[in-house]
Amino acid sequence: MQAFDHPLESAHAPQFFLMRGVLRPNFEIPARAAALREGLKALGIAPDTPALADRALLERIHAPDYLDWLRDGPAEWASAPDAGPEIVANIHPSPEMLAQGARPSSKAAGKAGWYTADTACPVGPGTWQAATAAAGCALAAAAVAARGGTAYALCRPPGHHAYAARAGGHCYVNNAALAAQALRDAGVARVAVLDIDSHHGNGTQGIFWSRADVLTVSIHADPNSYYPWFVGHEAEAGAGTGAGFNLNLPLPMGTGDEHWLEAVAAGIARVRAFGAEALVLSLGFDASEHEPLAALRVTADGFSRAGAAIAALGLPTAIIQEGGYNTEVIGGLLARFLGEWRG
Repeated sequence: MQAFDHPLESAHAPQFFLMRGVLRPNFEIPARAAALREGLKALGIAPDTPALADRALLERIHAPDYLDWLRDGPAEWASAPDAGPEIVANIHPSPEMLAQGARPSSKAAGKAGWYTADTACPVGPGTWQAATAAAGCALAAAAVAARGGTAYALCRPPGHHAYAARAGGHCYVNNAALAAQALRDAGVARVAVLDIDSHHGNGTQGIFWSRADVLTVSIHADPNSYYPWFVGHEAEAGAGTGAGFNLNLPLPMGTGDEHWLEAVAAGIARVRAFGAEALVLSLGFDASEHEPLAALRVTADGFSRAGAAIAALGLPTAIIQEGGYNTEVIGGLLARFLGEWRG
């Protein structure tokens, strides 16, 4: 299996993380990528280094003004009086503000709130480089899938919480959405995104909400009790021409292998019924029983079985790394998952 990784991922090393009112170290650290590389090494896979994502390809998914902010925001932020080392918003536009004509601010603090969904996406001087490197990995994997193959993209930072014009949840550029759009642009008529991260892929859902050419399926912990809290419910099915092309399969907190794999099987069945010609797999290991938040309780065997089941679809696939934060186990989980896929 071909794989892609970029050393610029380490340029993004976020520090800020707010959890239940307590500042604590950020989970999304460069050591994650190092652990995943060990998983590839165990399989004898040497990843290639792709080109950074081209701006025109980023704009197939993301708003130009948002991309400008990701690139230029840190310098503007640093010039503000008493600014911290990373961009973190202290206000976001509420639904009431938006309904009453809210518009972007011209100041660094206002832009921070406009272009982020939460405080879990601090933007530092190296975030833009790392995000475009991760996007380059996703696009390279999509190019392999467009030729009928399967490839793994070690994307760090992850991407499935990023909307077209808003960062959130450790995510800045939506790598899975970029891969899906690249497959469409390559002539693949029907593309499915299957997200097995423990968090709902809210950004991916939002980007394709009104489209029928890209099916989005997300298997995740119940958002009534877990990030992103407000979306990810079963009733969310898409709108307009996209009605019926979004499927959410939320699971109770603490769900283990048996019921998680049943949900994976249901997602696979929907991908088959859709008639997908290619697959983008948002692969998160934060469903593991050993994760810091442990919302779900999936074992290493569970991930192996999921890998085998998804591989049995027989579709060209771009595997896009999302979450997974226990650096002691995620490399081994990747080796188990891709090992079944290769087998």
